[in-house]
Amino acid sequence: MKGWTASDIPDQTGRTAVVTGANSGLGYATARELARRGAQVVLACRDAGRGKDAEERIRAEVPGAVVRFAPLDLADLASVRAFAADFPGERLDLLINNAGVMALPYRRTSDGFEMQFGVNHLGHFALTGRLLPRLLEAGPGARVVTVSSFMHLLSTVDPADLSMQRKYRRWVAYARSKSANLLFTHELAHRLSTAGVPLVAAAAHPGYAATNLMSAAPKMEGHRAKERFMEIGNRYFAQPAERGALPALYAATAPDVRQDDYVGPPLQGLRPGSPVRAARAKWTLSDKAARQLWAASEQLTGVRYAGLA
Repeated sequence: MKGWTASDIPDQTGRTAVVTGANSGLGYATARELARRGAQVVLACRDAGRGKDAEERIRAEVPGAVVRFAPLDLADLASVRAFAADFPGERLDLLINNAGVMALPYRRTSDGFEMQFGVNHLGHFALTGRLLPRLLEAGPGARVVTVSSFMHLLSTVDPADLSMQRKYRRWVAYARSKSANLLFTHELAHRLSTAGVPLVAAAAHPGYAATNLMSAAPKMEGHRAKERFMEIGNRYFAQPAERGALPALYAATAPDVRQDDYVGPPLQGLRPGSPVRAARAKWTLSDKAARQLWAASEQLTGVRYAGLA
């Protein structure tokens, strides 16, 4: 991985990618660089105005880019179902589960789940399951990349209280949702290997990257001082979104990526550098915890992964 940059992304001509949350930040940078290398990219975004704006900006930055916006609200399982049903008959080679929310005040999704767990994990679990047949049809080279965070190190998933109804702590809820991302990847990789199919499931994290994710909660609550503090951190301490997107791009395209790999910047993103295989909490490699979360996710979303029992 030494010296790996976006210019090292292999040619993606003829491949199709779906990137969730592609209207800004890491998702936008990921989608743009995949398009630059020839992929057809679907920008799966909740907000139509911002999604269409991102589509126009990528076309302006990358002449000849083949991109399109498609509506997707991961906080609404009906929207996930509609997105998968409306996906055109083309092949699907890459699914980048990038979208997420961070440290929000307590909120629930349309289906009644705690918002961070519902969006960051359950929405992507349902989306991946519904798009799985297309990914399997693509054959060798197809991948599912789920974006986690080094913040997963703060807490594991509590199977007895997935929506944190007993006591809600916003940063613990975020950490649990990011541990859920890694447990999901671990179990998906295991099931794919057992089934003997060439689809690869990997995960990535951006480190501390300058995006609007951290300022979203203060803005929602009207805390201008906190919002300003986050903006200062992004400006002076965080790496740019273009660099933060490199681990996900590596996990999605590099030829040496293996099942259940977890890719991130050096030292958990505390210093810039090329993507490396990142350290992860031992609980995210627990077969038992991964199976428990998978079973609960199937029950909560009603989505079953055909052919991957």
